[in-house]
Amino acid sequence: MTLVRLSKLLALVAVAAVCLGTSAAQAQEWAKARLNDSPRHGEWVQFKSGERPLKAFVVYPERKEKAPVVIVIHEIFGLTEWVRGLCDQLAENGVIAIAPDMLSGQTFPDVDSARKAIGALPKEQVLDDLNATAEYAAKIPASNGTLAVSGFCWGGGWTFTYATVNPKLKAAYSFYGPAVNDAAEIAKIACPVYGFYAEKDERVNATIPQAEELMKAAGKKYEVMMFAGGGHGFMRAGEAPDASEGNKKARDEAWARWKTLLQQL
Repeated sequence: MTLVRLSKLLALVAVAAVCLGTSAAQAQEWAKARLNDSPRHGEWVQFKSGERPLKAFVVYPERKEKAPVVIVIHEIFGLTEWVRGLCDQLAENGVIAIAPDMLSGQTFPDVDSARKAIGALPKEQVLDDLNATAEYAAKIPASNGTLAVSGFCWGGGWTFTYATVNPKLKAAYSFYGPAVNDAAEIAKIACPVYGFYAEKDERVNATIPQAEELMKAAGKKYEVMMFAGGGHGFMRAGEAPDASEGNKKARDEAWARWKTLLQQL
């Protein structure tokens, strides 16, 4: 093996370890199987974010009433099969799920290239894309007008941030993403923020205490849930066939709480 190939291999391994635990970023046949077997309607849509075309994946629940919409902000690896599968799981629980592809129109040779591209996205562009998604969601005929946001890893951080931007949100569900630590930004939050965190994730967890203090001082609701035994990325890693007991338990417990919260929308 050449030094170049070795360095690339080590980079990929390091990236996967950060957000996916024991699950490889591209080994998602199990996620594809769920989508293929789902009775729910899922589709790709496209709309404008400024002058840019933005793609998104939408899944609808099987229900006779209009439903709330939950925006799903993907991980730093992009809009993967697992993210699409999670949208299907949300729809299974009675909401319309829409996941914008923050890398719309771009392709990459490997997961590390996609990770770097997402990490370099300008803040203004990300917010524009989320606002465009919210505007599209408001026009979905099957929507009842209620909007929430969720996100994982990179998307978890953006979920907390987006709660400071969009006053129309009914709830924000941030999964193992860095918390907002700016008092002026926190003052703008108009909805409850629910944080789902892994016990084995101090890089993210170190941002929680200050956010708790600031949210409390501002009179905002911030529910912190810490899942014992879980590592960063446990919602994906805990669903994989080779899931560790800690990640599987964390995922199951997080889903149980999330389902209860979704029923309150």
